[in-house]
Amino acid sequence: MTKHSSISRRAFLKNAGVLGCSLAASPLVTPVSLAATPGDHRLVVIVLRGGMDGLDLVRPVGDPLFAGLRPGLSSDDPALPLNDFYALHPAADRLHGLWRTGELAFGQAVSTPYRDKRSHFDGQDILEAGVGQNGAIRDGWLNRLVQTMPESQLRTALAVGREDLLILSGDAATSSWSPDVTLTLSEATRVLMEKVHASDPLFSAALGEAVELTDVLHPELLLNADEIPDDPAKIMSDAMMMAKEHAGTKGIASFTADMLKQDTRIASFSIGGWDTHVGQARNFKRALLNLQDAIMTLKAELGPIWDTTTVMAMTEFGRTVRQNGSKGTDHGTGGTIVMAGGAIRGGTIYGDWPGLAEEDLYNRRDLMPTADIRLYAAAAMQGLFSATPSEIESTVFPGLDLSPGLPSIIA
Repeated sequence: MTKHSSISRRAFLKNAGVLGCSLAASPLVTPVSLAATPGDHRLVVIVLRGGMDGLDLVRPVGDPLFAGLRPGLSSDDPALPLNDFYALHPAADRLHGLWRTGELAFGQAVSTPYRDKRSHFDGQDILEAGVGQNGAIRDGWLNRLVQTMPESQLRTALAVGREDLLILSGDAATSSWSPDVTLTLSEATRVLMEKVHASDPLFSAALGEAVELTDVLHPELLLNADEIPDDPAKIMSDAMMMAKEHAGTKGIASFTADMLKQDTRIASFSIGGWDTHVGQARNFKRALLNLQDAIMTLKAELGPIWDTTTVMAMTEFGRTVRQNGSKGTDHGTGGTIVMAGGAIRGGTIYGDWPGLAEEDLYNRRDLMPTADIRLYAAAAMQGLFSATPSEIESTVFPGLDLSPGLPSIIA
């Protein structure tokens, strides 16, 4: 559990590229991390980068002040009813189907302990580290969760993309992989690479993990000597084709589902595009469709495993209650957590509604948080992986107060 065998995507591509491996990488890649743990439950954490406007996704149409605070923005669109008070963004029609079948829920008016400065970088670090605003940011809370599981394995803690996800970084054994990278090796070349780099533990371990995962996901890429194309252009073309298959949010979710059907039990990746200062109606819809694609792809490709899966989509902070002069919203505080999967207690909006009157807002501009978002994560790890209150308060979320109680989100 203390061994750390993580290698960054950039480092692996550099080493592999020197040896002439056939590699193809998309210029815009979503980071993904995965980890193997015992048991049948799966947890997928999606980090929504940019500050997702929870008031646009889950609209408090029953609050008499809502329409006046957002004229011409979210209040004017016909929305999908959730209950007598809330309605869902009209573009989330497939998610609305999950709501009707009890596979979708939301936590309203949530936030991390981060306040006031409203920096994306600081907010995301605090979200992924799972610490208070003045806490030491050294590792991620999902990694610390894995550390509490004595039977967890190295099998897959995969960072996919240009950067490692902080949320799964730490002392628990991890590895790295990029689903947009294809590795075409003959048996002879593979043996040669292993011998040449036998004295390089870092690269040797990365090569072993890459070959193993390629063998699991795309065995056709591990070729016999007489099967390798003679034309380098053909090799690169095949690699680019494989990269295209894994491009975009659907590809990332599909890759994640492939791993969840095997040894992986904990996964994390990110979806950007939520910083909607300008033209929110258009830009929010684009990001929302990506999130919807990710969740629906997971459901479709996991099959019966979806029944034991929990998906949690979390963002670093919410956005201002009032729209700005550019038909957008600015960085705020209270936001929304999205929860989906067959393992959740869906069809419910959790949390206390703080109200939209100016005196009820945080700093008279933001939705007032009424719950720490970490309580929802704690409820998931307790319900899915039997994490104890002591482990949650002392190891996973140091300093978190569990006395408000955990929401009953797991079925």
